[in-house]
Amino acid sequence: QVQLVESGGGLVQPGGSLRLSCAASRSIRRMDWYRQAPGKERELVAAITSDGITNYADSVKGRFTISRDNAKTVSLQMSSLKPEDTAVYYCHTDWGLHSYWGQGTQVTVSS
Repeated sequence: QVQLVESGGGLVQPGGSLRLSCAASRSIRRMDWYRQAPGKERELVAAITSDGITNYADSVKGRFTISRDNAKTVSLQMSSLKPEDTAVYYCHTDWGLHSYWGQGTQVTVSS
């Protein structure tokens, strides 16, 4: 099993920055960040492999950066935030045949 714990969400003004972190209970390979806004489906925001290969949604390219702090922790640096970035952000990983999710952290971009 893998436990994932997110931190770092909050309220920020448009154009501001936030840094989210996801701490896993064990070393993980690929880690993803998803988000879900009210009334919308959960969407993939960014992903990083154990080799450091990254992938981003078009909507966040150039503004968000995913990185590995160590074998168990992945961060998502979010800059130039927009109101449409408002959502609950979840980290996710697969281990064996199972899919694991964190509890989510709220990000609200509003003036």
